[in-house]
Amino acid sequence: MRQQAVLMVLGEAGEDLRGELFPPRTSKSGPAYYAATVPPQINVGRQTVQVGDETVVFELRGYAPDVLLIETRVSFVNLFSPETFDLEERLFELARKILNEHGGNTDYSEEYSVFMVSHYSGPPEAFLHHSEIIASLLKSERQELADREIAHTLQTQVKYGRHDLAIIDWDGAILFDPDGDFEQEIELLTLANLQLLRHRTLDRDLDRRLERMAQVIHEPEPGKATRSPFSHKELARGLVEVIRDRTHSIAQLQRLEREIKLIGDWYSARFFDVATSKFKITEWRRTIQSKLESVEDIYAIVAENFIVSRRHRAEWVQIILFFILQVGWLVLIVLEFFYFTRH
Repeated sequence: MRQQAVLMVLGEAGEDLRGELFPPRTSKSGPAYYAATVPPQINVGRQTVQVGDETVVFELRGYAPDVLLIETRVSFVNLFSPETFDLEERLFELARKILNEHGGNTDYSEEYSVFMVSHYSGPPEAFLHHSEIIASLLKSERQELADREIAHTLQTQVKYGRHDLAIIDWDGAILFDPDGDFEQEIELLTLANLQLLRHRTLDRDLDRRLERMAQVIHEPEPGKATRSPFSHKELARGLVEVIRDRTHSIAQLQRLEREIKLIGDWYSARFFDVATSKFKITEWRRTIQSKLESVEDIYAIVAENFIVSRRHRAEWVQIILFFILQVGWLVLIVLEFFYFTRH
Protein backbone atom coordinates (compact mmCIF):
# COMPACT_ATOMS: atom_id res chain seq x y z
CA MET A 1 0.00 0.00 0.00
CA ARG A 2 1.27 3.49 -0.89
CA GLN A 3 0.42 6.54 1.22
CA GLN A 4 1.23 10.05 -0.02
CA ALA A 5 0.17 13.67 0.26
CA VAL A 6 0.26 16.70 -2.01
CA LEU A 7 0.47 19.97 -0.09
CA MET A 8 -0.25 23.18 -1.96
CA VAL A 9 -0.15 26.88 -1.23
CA LEU A 10 -1.63 29.40 -3.67
CA GLY A 11 -1.04 33.11 -3.29
CA GLU A 12 -0.60 36.35 -5.17
CA ALA A 13 2.95 36.84 -6.44
CA GLY A 14 4.63 40.22 -6.48
CA GLU A 15 4.89 40.25 -10.28
CA ASP A 16 3.42 38.67 -13.40
CA LEU A 17 4.55 35.08 -13.89
CA ARG A 18 6.54 33.94 -16.92
CA GLY A 19 7.52 30.43 -17.99
CA GLU A 20 6.68 27.28 -19.90
CA LEU A 21 3.05 26.17 -19.93
CA PHE A 22 2.03 22.79 -18.54
CA PRO A 23 -1.04 21.05 -19.99
CA PRO A 24 -3.77 20.05 -17.50
CA ARG A 25 -3.62 16.62 -15.90
CA THR A 26 -6.35 14.28 -17.12
CA SER A 27 -7.70 10.85 -16.25
CA LYS A 28 -10.96 9.11 -15.29
CA SER A 29 -11.92 8.77 -18.96
CA GLY A 30 -12.61 12.49 -19.26
CA PRO A 31 -13.70 13.98 -22.60
CA ALA A 32 -11.06 14.83 -25.19
CA TYR A 33 -11.70 18.57 -24.90
CA TYR A 34 -11.08 18.65 -21.12
CA ALA A 35 -7.47 19.78 -21.56
CA ALA A 36 -8.62 22.78 -23.61
CA THR A 37 -11.21 23.94 -21.08
CA VAL A 38 -9.16 24.48 -17.91
CA PRO A 39 -6.38 27.07 -17.50
CA PRO A 40 -2.84 25.72 -17.93
CA GLN A 41 -0.16 26.09 -15.28
CA ILE A 42 3.02 28.10 -15.76
CA ASN A 43 6.33 26.48 -14.81
CA VAL A 44 8.15 28.96 -12.55
CA GLY A 45 10.85 26.65 -11.19
CA ARG A 46 11.58 24.49 -8.15
CA GLN A 47 13.26 24.70 -4.76
CA THR A 48 14.84 21.86 -2.78
CA VAL A 49 14.76 21.92 1.03
CA GLN A 50 16.21 19.51 3.55
CA VAL A 51 13.64 18.46 6.16
CA GLY A 52 15.31 16.18 8.68
CA ASP A 53 16.80 13.29 6.73
CA GLU A 54 14.50 13.84 3.75
CA THR A 55 15.01 16.06 0.71
CA VAL A 56 11.76 17.80 -0.19
CA VAL A 57 11.19 19.38 -3.60
CA PHE A 58 8.78 22.29 -3.94
CA GLU A 59 7.44 22.74 -7.46
CA LEU A 60 6.76 26.40 -8.26
CA ARG A 61 4.00 26.85 -10.79
CA GLY A 62 1.29 29.39 -11.27
CA TYR A 63 -1.70 30.75 -13.13
CA ALA A 64 -1.64 33.87 -15.25
CA PRO A 65 -1.17 36.59 -14.49
CA ASP A 66 0.11 36.51 -10.90
CA VAL A 67 -1.12 33.55 -8.82
CA LEU A 68 1.79 31.43 -7.60
CA LEU A 69 1.27 27.74 -6.79
CA ILE A 70 3.79 26.08 -4.45
CA GLU A 71 3.32 22.31 -4.40
CA THR A 72 5.19 19.41 -2.86
CA ARG A 73 4.57 15.67 -2.73
CA VAL A 74 5.66 13.50 0.20
CA SER A 75 5.27 9.86 1.24
CA PHE A 76 4.25 8.43 4.61
CA VAL A 77 4.89 5.14 6.32
CA ASN A 78 1.63 5.56 8.23
CA LEU A 79 -0.61 8.36 7.02
CA PHE A 80 -3.13 7.75 9.80
CA SER A 81 -0.91 8.88 12.66
CA PRO A 82 -0.42 12.14 14.63
CA GLU A 83 3.10 12.51 13.11
CA THR A 84 1.39 13.48 9.85
CA PHE A 85 0.36 16.78 11.43
CA ASP A 86 3.97 17.63 12.34
CA LEU A 87 5.31 17.12 8.81
CA GLU A 88 2.33 18.91 7.28
CA GLU A 89 2.86 21.99 9.46
CA ARG A 90 6.59 22.07 8.73
CA LEU A 91 6.07 21.86 4.97
CA PHE A 92 3.39 24.58 4.97
CA GLU A 93 5.75 26.81 6.95
CA LEU A 94 8.44 26.34 4.28
CA ALA A 95 5.91 26.95 1.48
CA ARG A 96 4.81 30.23 3.08
CA LYS A 97 8.44 31.31 3.26
CA ILE A 98 8.84 30.64 -0.47
CA LEU A 99 5.68 32.61 -1.20
CA ASN A 100 7.06 35.57 0.78
CA GLU A 101 10.33 35.37 -1.15
CA HIS A 102 8.35 35.87 -4.36
CA GLY A 103 6.56 38.94 -3.03
CA GLY A 104 3.42 37.07 -2.00
CA ASN A 105 1.10 37.91 0.87
CA THR A 106 0.28 34.96 3.13
CA ASP A 107 -2.79 36.80 4.43
CA TYR A 108 -4.29 36.24 0.98
CA SER A 109 -3.28 32.68 0.24
CA GLU A 110 -4.90 29.27 0.28
CA GLU A 111 -3.37 26.16 1.86
CA TYR A 112 -4.71 22.73 1.04
CA SER A 113 -3.69 19.11 1.69
CA VAL A 114 -4.56 16.18 -0.56
CA PHE A 115 -3.91 12.82 1.09
CA MET A 116 -3.73 9.76 -1.18
CA VAL A 117 -3.92 6.04 -0.55
CA SER A 118 -3.29 3.57 -3.39
CA HIS A 119 -2.21 0.00 -4.27
CA TYR A 120 -4.58 -1.64 -1.84
CA SER A 121 -7.14 -4.40 -2.27
CA GLY A 122 -10.76 -4.47 -1.26
CA PRO A 123 -13.27 -1.63 -0.84
CA PRO A 124 -11.87 1.77 0.27
CA GLU A 125 -14.60 2.06 2.90
CA ALA A 126 -12.50 -0.34 4.98
CA PHE A 127 -10.14 2.58 5.71
CA LEU A 128 -12.94 4.50 7.40
CA HIS A 129 -12.15 2.79 10.69
CA HIS A 130 -9.55 5.59 10.81
CA SER A 131 -12.44 8.05 10.70
CA GLU A 132 -11.26 10.15 13.67
CA ILE A 133 -7.77 10.86 12.30
CA ILE A 134 -9.14 11.30 8.75
CA ALA A 135 -11.61 13.97 9.89
CA SER A 136 -8.90 15.71 11.93
CA LEU A 137 -6.51 15.76 8.94
CA LEU A 138 -9.16 17.15 6.61
CA LYS A 139 -9.92 19.95 9.08
CA SER A 140 -6.30 20.52 10.21
CA GLU A 141 -7.48 20.00 13.78
CA ARG A 142 -5.34 18.12 16.28
CA GLN A 143 -8.05 18.14 18.91
CA GLU A 144 -10.47 15.25 19.31
CA LEU A 145 -13.57 15.96 17.25
CA ALA A 146 -17.13 15.16 18.22
CA ASP A 147 -18.75 12.10 16.65
CA ARG A 148 -21.31 14.30 14.91
CA GLU A 149 -18.57 16.44 13.35
CA ILE A 150 -16.68 13.35 12.19
CA ALA A 151 -19.82 11.96 10.56
CA HIS A 152 -20.53 15.31 8.91
CA THR A 153 -17.00 15.45 7.48
CA LEU A 154 -17.03 11.93 6.09
CA GLN A 155 -20.39 12.28 4.36
CA THR A 156 -19.03 14.54 1.60
CA GLN A 157 -17.96 11.71 -0.69
CA VAL A 158 -17.54 11.22 -4.43
CA LYS A 159 -17.15 7.83 -6.14
CA TYR A 160 -16.31 6.99 -9.73
CA GLY A 161 -15.45 3.29 -9.60
CA ARG A 162 -16.35 0.56 -7.19
CA HIS A 163 -12.95 0.60 -5.49
CA ASP A 164 -12.16 4.32 -5.34
CA LEU A 165 -13.42 7.05 -3.02
CA ALA A 166 -12.85 10.78 -2.43
CA ILE A 167 -13.73 12.67 0.77
CA ILE A 168 -13.53 16.45 0.47
CA ASP A 169 -13.49 19.12 3.16
CA TRP A 170 -12.47 22.78 3.66
CA ASP A 171 -8.78 22.26 4.51
CA GLY A 172 -8.09 18.95 2.81
CA ALA A 173 -9.26 15.91 0.91
CA ILE A 174 -8.40 12.23 1.05
CA LEU A 175 -8.42 10.13 -2.11
CA PHE A 176 -8.50 6.33 -2.39
CA ASP A 177 -7.68 4.62 -5.68
CA PRO A 178 -6.11 1.16 -6.05
CA ASP A 179 -4.34 2.27 -9.26
CA GLY A 180 -3.03 5.55 -7.86
CA ASP A 181 -4.84 7.58 -10.52
CA PHE A 182 -5.10 10.90 -8.68
CA GLU A 183 -3.84 13.55 -11.09
CA GLN A 184 -7.19 14.89 -12.29
CA GLU A 185 -8.57 15.15 -8.74
CA ILE A 186 -5.47 17.10 -7.69
CA GLU A 187 -5.97 19.39 -10.68
CA LEU A 188 -9.61 20.03 -9.83
CA LEU A 189 -8.89 20.70 -6.15
CA THR A 190 -6.17 23.14 -7.20
CA LEU A 191 -8.62 24.94 -9.49
CA ALA A 192 -11.23 25.11 -6.73
CA ASN A 193 -8.65 26.71 -4.41
CA LEU A 194 -7.69 29.07 -7.22
CA GLN A 195 -11.31 30.17 -7.56
CA LEU A 196 -11.56 30.71 -3.82
CA LEU A 197 -8.38 32.81 -3.80
CA ARG A 198 -9.60 34.95 -6.71
CA HIS A 199 -12.91 35.54 -4.98
CA ARG A 200 -11.15 36.62 -1.79
CA THR A 201 -8.75 38.98 -3.55
CA LEU A 202 -11.53 40.52 -5.62
CA ASP A 203 -13.59 41.03 -2.46
CA ARG A 204 -10.58 42.79 -0.91
CA ASP A 205 -10.14 44.99 -3.97
CA LEU A 206 -13.80 46.00 -3.89
CA ASP A 207 -13.51 46.94 -0.21
CA ARG A 208 -10.58 49.17 -1.10
CA ARG A 209 -12.58 50.69 -3.94
CA LEU A 210 -15.47 51.52 -1.61
CA GLU A 211 -13.07 53.09 0.90
CA ARG A 212 -11.54 55.22 -1.83
CA MET A 213 -14.97 56.37 -2.96
CA ALA A 214 -15.78 57.38 0.61
CA GLN A 215 -12.62 59.48 0.68
CA VAL A 216 -13.42 61.12 -2.66
CA ILE A 217 -16.93 62.25 -1.70
CA HIS A 218 -16.35 63.04 2.00
CA GLU A 219 -17.47 66.43 3.28
CA PRO A 220 -14.83 68.89 4.57
CA GLU A 221 -14.38 69.24 8.32
CA PRO A 222 -16.00 72.21 10.10
CA GLY A 223 -13.83 75.32 10.00
CA LYS A 224 -11.99 74.26 6.86
CA ALA A 225 -12.45 75.80 3.49
CA THR A 226 -15.07 74.07 1.41
CA ARG A 227 -14.07 72.56 -1.86
CA SER A 228 -15.60 70.45 -4.56
CA PRO A 229 -15.64 66.89 -3.18
CA PHE A 230 -14.63 65.46 -6.53
CA SER A 231 -13.03 66.66 -9.71
CA HIS A 232 -14.08 65.89 -13.24
CA LYS A 233 -10.82 64.09 -14.03
CA GLU A 234 -10.96 61.99 -10.86
CA LEU A 235 -14.56 61.06 -11.44
CA ALA A 236 -13.93 60.13 -15.08
CA ARG A 237 -10.94 58.05 -14.06
CA GLY A 238 -13.01 56.34 -11.36
CA LEU A 239 -15.80 55.49 -13.76
CA VAL A 240 -13.31 54.00 -16.24
CA GLU A 241 -11.79 51.94 -13.44
CA VAL A 242 -15.21 50.65 -12.40
CA ILE A 243 -15.98 49.52 -15.93
CA ARG A 244 -12.56 47.89 -16.24
CA ASP A 245 -12.77 46.20 -12.83
CA ARG A 246 -16.25 44.89 -13.50
CA THR A 247 -15.27 43.51 -16.90
CA HIS A 248 -12.17 41.89 -15.42
CA SER A 249 -14.03 40.46 -12.43
CA ILE A 250 -16.82 38.99 -14.53
CA ALA A 251 -14.25 37.33 -16.76
CA GLN A 252 -12.33 35.95 -13.79
CA LEU A 253 -15.32 34.82 -11.74
CA GLN A 254 -17.12 33.06 -14.55
CA ARG A 255 -14.14 31.66 -16.43
CA LEU A 256 -13.63 28.48 -14.41
CA GLU A 257 -17.35 27.93 -13.94
CA ARG A 258 -17.99 28.31 -17.67
CA GLU A 259 -15.09 26.04 -18.60
CA ILE A 260 -15.98 23.33 -16.10
CA LYS A 261 -19.60 23.34 -17.31
CA LEU A 262 -18.35 22.30 -20.74
CA ILE A 263 -17.50 18.91 -19.25
CA GLY A 264 -21.18 18.22 -18.55
CA ASP A 265 -22.04 15.29 -16.30
CA TRP A 266 -18.60 13.74 -16.28
CA TYR A 267 -16.88 12.75 -13.05
CA SER A 268 -14.69 15.88 -13.05
CA ALA A 269 -17.73 18.19 -13.10
CA ARG A 270 -19.37 16.42 -10.18
CA PHE A 271 -16.10 16.36 -8.25
CA PHE A 272 -15.51 20.07 -8.86
CA ASP A 273 -19.06 20.96 -7.80
CA VAL A 274 -18.58 19.20 -4.47
CA ALA A 275 -15.26 20.99 -3.86
CA THR A 276 -16.62 24.46 -4.70
CA SER A 277 -19.68 23.88 -2.52
CA LYS A 278 -17.36 23.11 0.40
CA PHE A 279 -15.46 26.34 -0.30
CA LYS A 280 -18.72 28.37 -0.36
CA ILE A 281 -17.91 29.77 -3.81
CA THR A 282 -21.57 30.60 -4.50
CA GLU A 283 -21.81 32.70 -1.33
CA TRP A 284 -18.58 34.52 -2.22
CA ARG A 285 -19.97 35.25 -5.69
CA ARG A 286 -23.18 36.72 -4.26
CA THR A 287 -21.22 38.97 -1.90
CA ILE A 288 -18.93 40.20 -4.65
CA GLN A 289 -21.81 40.80 -7.03
CA SER A 290 -23.55 42.89 -4.39
CA LYS A 291 -20.42 44.99 -3.85
CA LEU A 292 -19.94 45.46 -7.58
CA GLU A 293 -23.49 46.73 -7.89
CA SER A 294 -22.96 49.07 -4.92
CA VAL A 295 -19.83 50.52 -6.51
CA GLU A 296 -21.65 51.12 -9.79
CA ASP A 297 -24.69 52.67 -8.07
CA ILE A 298 -22.57 55.07 -6.04
CA TYR A 299 -20.56 56.17 -9.03
CA ALA A 300 -23.74 56.60 -11.07
CA ILE A 301 -25.20 58.86 -8.38
CA VAL A 302 -22.00 60.87 -8.12
CA ALA A 303 -21.78 61.19 -11.90
CA GLU A 304 -25.41 62.34 -12.13
CA ASN A 305 -24.95 64.90 -9.36
CA PHE A 306 -21.74 66.09 -10.97
CA ILE A 307 -23.47 66.59 -14.31
CA VAL A 308 -26.32 68.47 -12.60
CA SER A 309 -23.79 70.61 -10.71
CA ARG A 310 -21.94 71.45 -13.92
CA ARG A 311 -25.21 72.35 -15.61
CA HIS A 312 -26.13 74.68 -12.74
CA ARG A 313 -22.74 76.32 -12.85
CA ALA A 314 -23.09 76.79 -16.60
CA GLU A 315 -26.48 78.41 -16.11
CA TRP A 316 -25.05 80.79 -13.51
CA VAL A 317 -22.17 81.66 -15.84
CA GLN A 318 -24.69 82.45 -18.58
CA ILE A 319 -26.69 84.68 -16.20
CA ILE A 320 -23.56 86.52 -15.08
CA LEU A 321 -22.33 87.00 -18.63
CA PHE A 322 -25.76 88.23 -19.68
CA PHE A 323 -25.75 90.68 -16.74
CA ILE A 324 -22.27 91.90 -17.71
CA LEU A 325 -23.48 92.32 -21.27
CA GLN A 326 -26.46 94.35 -20.10
CA VAL A 327 -24.22 96.53 -17.94
CA GLY A 328 -21.96 97.05 -20.92
CA TRP A 329 -24.89 98.13 -23.06
CA LEU A 330 -26.06 100.48 -20.30
CA VAL A 331 -22.59 102.06 -20.02
CA LEU A 332 -22.48 102.46 -23.79
CA ILE A 333 -25.91 104.15 -23.82
CA VAL A 334 -24.88 106.54 -21.00
CA LEU A 335 -21.67 107.47 -22.81
CA GLU A 336 -23.57 108.12 -26.04
CA PHE A 337 -26.14 110.22 -24.13
CA PHE A 338 -23.39 112.42 -22.64
CA TYR A 339 -21.74 112.69 -26.02
CA PHE A 340 -24.86 113.89 -27.82
CA THR A 341 -26.01 116.27 -25.03
CA ARG A 342 -22.65 118.07 -25.07
CA HIS A 343 -22.74 118.54 -28.79
